[in-house]
Amino acid sequence: MKVLFYWLILQFICLDILDSTVIDENGYILYCPCMGRFGNQADHFLGALGFAHGLNRTLVLPPWVEYRKGEAKSVQVPFDSYFKVDPLNEFTKVITMESFMENLAPTLWPPEERTSFCYMERMGLNGETGGGCNAKSGNPFGPFWDTFQVDFVKSEFFGPKLNYDVYHHDMARKWNVKYPADKWPVIAFTGAPASFPIQIENCGLQKYLKWSVRIEEAARDFIKKSLPKGAFMGIHLRNGIDWVRACDHVKDSPNLFSSPQCLGYRNEKGSLTLDMCMPPKDIIVRQIKRQIKNHKEAHKNNEIKSIFVASDGNHMIHDLNEALKRMNVVAVKLPENNPHLDLAILGMSNHFIGNCVSSYSAFVKRERDAKGFPSSFWAFPAEKHTSKGGAKTSTGSSGVAHEEL
Repeated sequence: MKVLFYWLILQFICLDILDSTVIDENGYILYCPCMGRFGNQADHFLGALGFAHGLNRTLVLPPWVEYRKGEAKSVQVPFDSYFKVDPLNEFTKVITMESFMENLAPTLWPPEERTSFCYMERMGLNGETGGGCNAKSGNPFGPFWDTFQVDFVKSEFFGPKLNYDVYHHDMARKWNVKYPADKWPVIAFTGAPASFPIQIENCGLQKYLKWSVRIEEAARDFIKKSLPKGAFMGIHLRNGIDWVRACDHVKDSPNLFSSPQCLGYRNEKGSLTLDMCMPPKDIIVRQIKRQIKNHKEAHKNNEIKSIFVASDGNHMIHDLNEALKRMNVVAVKLPENNPHLDLAILGMSNHFIGNCVSSYSAFVKRERDAKGFPSSFWAFPAEKHTSKGGAKTSTGSSGVAHEEL
């Protein structure tokens, strides 16, 4: 009996090992989410998800790259710290980077065969290309790959005949013909195989991106314990000093950052204005009050009682509370900086007002679209003002000096 018992245990162990090392014969996609902070990385992630699906390869879920005050190098946070993995498998095959590197990489992607893919030569920090991708040159590129002890022995240029748009021009087939999985089991990109802002075909993939249990429970707990009973509005005020500088480019960049989310990818829905990028206080207050009244008319038994504010700079809590005092509506924010929890709470609000240009707002808008929740943007559409002659004219600027709010 003992012999039989140990034999069964051995079989279970062997089965477990085999199950954990099942290899996708169609290959894998790896990449460094090395552009921007969370909002940009999320745009790129959905693009990479669509790209991997198009090629029928497994997407290796990279950790999120974060930049923390006082730390010289980026910090890599495991993907599943913020989001669930299983819902993504409903759309396409995925595996976490940690699992891939531990269970598959030693045999499927040994150190002597690690090639970095890039469109063309990439200049290193020293100003030289060296004829390669320089996949680990700079921060976060170096720290990201170092987290998994990855070094590259050669580079592969896929441009100009190939690109990341797998929805047109038979591009997915061209990738698989050029790089068949039997010869190229792993394609590791220097950056994300995706465009920014997000390609319109990939926006709907947001529905597969579900917050982790930890984040979701924390959001619901805050709403229950810190907001007054009743409906609440979520708003995003992007007004940090870096954003003030970014908005200086509005006049020269009609498609700045994530502005296609409200203006369209060919500006078919309007033109970008400074107020959309950096709305002044009067527009913010006026728009909030208007939305509170609209919500009251549509939901008489569930009026908005609070405004949840997420911001990278000035939350304007005092200004909003003064402006909304007569409406018995209070403005609230998290006690400590937590951008992911901010996002989760904004996604649960009864109405959301975001920044047309911000990829952070774009994340919330896509999540709410997937759930069928209403959203709007600051200063869009442009307000109509009546001139002295009685004619209505559109204005893209309030005439107010735009300081950091």
